[in-house]
Amino acid sequence: MSDQNSLSRRAALTKIAFAFNAVVGAVLAVPVIGYLLSPMVRARKNGYSSWFALGDVTKFPAGQTRLATYRNPISSAWDGQTADIACWVRNIDGSQFQVFAVNCAHLGCPVRWFPQSGLFMCPCHGGAYYEDGSRASGPPERGLFTYNHKIEKGELWIDAGSLPTPGGSAFNILNNGKRCA
Repeated sequence: MSDQNSLSRRAALTKIAFAFNAVVGAVLAVPVIGYLLSPMVRARKNGYSSWFALGDVTKFPAGQTRLATYRNPISSAWDGQTADIACWVRNIDGSQFQVFAVNCAHLGCPVRWFPQSGLFMCPCHGGAYYEDGSRASGPPERGLFTYNHKIEKGELWIDAGSLPTPGGSAFNILNNGKRCA
């Protein structure tokens, strides 16, 4: 045999090692890529809407504030109750509503409604909000975040695909991360 056509043991083992590493890398990359792309594929496949019904308007009596929940559209069966997202619904006069995110504008702790005092209170840092969601006291620099809402066929609907943000614009989680007005 000529030396030019033969492959040394070292070169052969190097090629085998590179091929093995490439196969292992590909096997490990498939689930990682699937994990990163699954929200986009799932959202397109299921055709999520960003509007969710909170229930009949009669569930929210005039002049009262009630807790309501809706199901996170990007959830799995094993998420259980953690996929339920809470919000506060204030019926101002029977026909006008305000829907607030349950989170404090300071650090996101869940606020609680106290009808006796007419205040939303944050347990984390003592933030307080008036019944209209405006800031009353404490560390939050702004009022509660609000959801866009509408009434159709006697039901209250909220635009839950747009997350309320401090800048006044909303980041749409169901529209592949594109900014919306």
